[in-house]
Amino acid sequence: MTVTVRPAVPADAPLIHQFILDLAEYEKLAHEVEATLADVAGHLFGASPRLFCDIAEADGTPVGFAVWFYNYSTFRGRHGIYLEDLFVRPEARGLGAGKALLRRLAQRCREEGLARLEWSVLNWNAPAIAFYDSLGAGAQTEWTVRRLTDAPLEALATS
Repeated sequence: MTVTVRPAVPADAPLIHQFILDLAEYEKLAHEVEATLADVAGHLFGASPRLFCDIAEADGTPVGFAVWFYNYSTFRGRHGIYLEDLFVRPEARGLGAGKALLRRLAQRCREEGLARLEWSVLNWNAPAIAFYDSLGAGAQTEWTVRRLTDAPLEALATS
């Protein structure tokens, strides 16, 4: 089976939205999904997108996606890529789609002179952690992710 990676196009918006729902289900976070199909289409394919997506296909059938955006390292003095979501349908795991998606992002980093490719993984997701370890991705254990959303975000914004 041949796995290829291509940039997402506007007609992929329903597929991408479904991948998001499938990922949320896998991560036991389906109750947190607020993104609509219109949100996905607008943010990925609107006038000035700041969010990007690649689609992995196995013999022409979509099997996974990577949603990413550019970030910046003040220490390195260069941009990088932050991988927001990587998901491969369970029945397609082991075909190389996840690695192909990450390879494409690594190639983009090399082509554009970007400093790094980084992402987060849930602590309980042992298969993903083992996969990332196999690629040589180091865990940043000295960093703790912090997040403001909803009421605390609003409270800070209006204080």
